Amino acid sequence: MTVLLLILAILPIIAGIVIKVMFVPASNGIDITGAHIFFTIDLPFGGLPISESQINSWLVILSLFFFCLFLTYGLKTKDMSKRQIVAEWIVEKVEGLVRSNMGEFFMGFGPFICAILGLSACSSLLTLVGLFPPTSDINIVGGWAMMTFILITYYKFKAGPLIYLKSFGEPVPFLAPLNIISEVATPISMAFRHYGNVLSGSIISVLIAALLTTLSQLIFGKLPGFLGEFPFLRIGLPAILSVYFDLFSGGLQAFIFSMLTMLYVSGGFPEDEYFKRKRLKEAKKQNKQAIENTNGGI
Repeated sequence: MTVLLLILAILPIIAGIVIKVMFVPASNGIDITGAHIFFTIDLPFGGLPISESQINSWLVILSLFFFCLFLTYGLKTKDMSKRQIVAEWIVEKVEGLVRSNMGEFFMGFGPFICAILGLSACSSLLTLVGLFPPTSDINIVGGWAMMTFILITYYKFKAGPLIYLKSFGEPVPFLAPLNIISEVATPISMAFRHYGNVLSGSIISVLIAALLTTLSQLIFGKLPGFLGEFPFLRIGLPAILSVYFDLFSGGLQAFIFSMLTMLYVSGGFPEDEYFKRKRLKEAKKQNKQAIENTNGGI
């Protein structure tokens, strides 16, 4: 069963490679045109394009889903497998990250933060197998940022709408316009920070590869046969750059996006006002119940 789950975790990525080979036109030279659009669904309010970004995002989700099943299949309390040790290590690290940055009240955010980390990092790593990374599409990371913004606003409303509106006038009322702009700019800055860093890495890698190809033709172009066409200078250096742009930078941006999510959500939560309001509600409830009990006894 574990072997089957591991195969199912790999199959979506293989399917993505097959889809790209079959349906995405091959590029000549430098190609920085964004995600290929496979088809468009006609809707009453306009067309819905289905692109590489959406397909690859779902493939990453499926791959992570089966990988999680692979890690957690057959959990035991004794004689734990290496898979279970890895799964427990991931859970402990994510819970520690949430506890240190958000506090005990937000411990339920562990699965959500782990999902963001895994989805973002694995989406950026698709470039290692030649697939278009969804994190290079502003629509994808913009959706993640909007989801985070909804969570931020939801927890800001936890203490009531009046407290939320008052927060725009802090520390002084005349700063309210700037605070409103800052509120709107939060999802925009999160989306463009993630999207810009991943996309810039992909563009730089393509430009350097093209430059090395040109230099190789200038230096070795007079060699006989295929030797003159072989890009000798592209051996090794692009792989070293890929370690930074794909592995390090992709993982770093996933971590930064997750950290910003935790800090924005927990930082916008009016904890003191929330618990004060909660205590008042409980006191009113107890008083009401006491009055009902007294009337019932009479």
